[in-house]
Amino acid sequence: MRGARATGRALLVLAVLVSGYVAAGARPDESGRGPLTLATAGDLTGYLEPLLSGWNRAHPGERVTLVELPNSTDETREQMETDLRGAGRGRFDVLNIDVDWTSQFAAAGWIRPLPRERFPLDTFLRPVVDTATYEGRLYAVPYVTNAGLLLYRKDVLAEEGLPPPRTWAELERDARTVAPRHGLDGYAGQMLPYEGLTVNAAEAVYSTGGSILGDEGRRVTVDSAAAREGIGFLVRGVREGWIPRESLTYTEEESKQAFKDGRLLFLRNWPYAYVAADSAGSAVAGRVGAVRLPGPDGPGTSVLGGSNLAVTAHTRHPDSAKRLIDYLTSEPVQREVLTLGALPPVRAALYDDPALVRRFPYLPVLRDAVLSAAPRPKSPRYDQVSLVVQAVVHDALTGRQSPDDAVRRLATELAAVTRR
Repeated sequence: MRGARATGRALLVLAVLVSGYVAAGARPDESGRGPLTLATAGDLTGYLEPLLSGWNRAHPGERVTLVELPNSTDETREQMETDLRGAGRGRFDVLNIDVDWTSQFAAAGWIRPLPRERFPLDTFLRPVVDTATYEGRLYAVPYVTNAGLLLYRKDVLAEEGLPPPRTWAELERDARTVAPRHGLDGYAGQMLPYEGLTVNAAEAVYSTGGSILGDEGRRVTVDSAAAREGIGFLVRGVREGWIPRESLTYTEEESKQAFKDGRLLFLRNWPYAYVAADSAGSAVAGRVGAVRLPGPDGPGTSVLGGSNLAVTAHTRHPDSAKRLIDYLTSEPVQREVLTLGALPPVRAALYDDPALVRRFPYLPVLRDAVLSAAPRPKSPRYDQVSLVVQAVVHDALTGRQSPDDAVRRLATELAAVTRR
């Protein structure tokens, strides 16, 4: 009873305080402008604070507070989802989300549709815009892009008189024969069962002309000869040893370090790994090359990576949120995204800038990879789709299932996800 009386008094005091606040005219800015909170995964290079400082100096009434979530993709998504699912207004106004979360967040009603005409989408690399749409509507704006590249030891291939591989057969031959002659492991990607394995598996399937889902995640398309060939290529590599078994424990970071330490001839990774491997302190600095990922008969298909900026459904300052996105995707800021953060910009013109190409020589290759890349399977249940792909493909890589059985199991389990 005493607790009930105390609660009643507290509520009365709160009501008086709120009524006094409203009477004084201290209401939220009804223009849709005001302070913002931007949530992102951990900023490993520390480039974001300087960019946001420029915004804050120019817009003191719309200051942005940066919230860095754990660098783990899964943990970042979980914390964002917790905030977005909460009753009332959450902490975040603008989200820097992985490109494959756009469909899921849009279908859940957590992010707002955006007017296409508000943003200069025609100045972006063409494929990146598709990652920001769901059911034909724009729900986010591309911020950075990415595509997997094949990094290689150009000194080793030059000594052997070989060009970098363009096909799977050439990659397999060099990984099997050239690498051991130089005391190296052959080829590695990211094959720990996490989001990186979904990407590696999807690239193998896409490169053979296959697919995983269609119709915005409503149709399962993975049960095909192309998918069996793609998964089979990776399984054969592990079984025969030119993909080291250690790669089954690799994320982006471990695989980057293995290449940087001079232990690999070939590595599939994102462009940031090229920057790290070719920098001072790396055992292979000055000896790194990059080409598009190989495929069965020529260059393969990368999965489109990167992140998009989205406005949360519960923000009280939607106009400021859109203005911040305008700023972060402007050409001058996009240039700094590359030069300060080593992150690939979405503005197409920057890939032809001679000064940038001299500093980042992989840019022309990356542009070609992005233009031919494909998004991860679109689905409002993408997190569940990815978990299925990771589990099934990892079982195939460890020899628990044949590629044929793995593809059949993928089709069955993905069908169950799409029916939920």
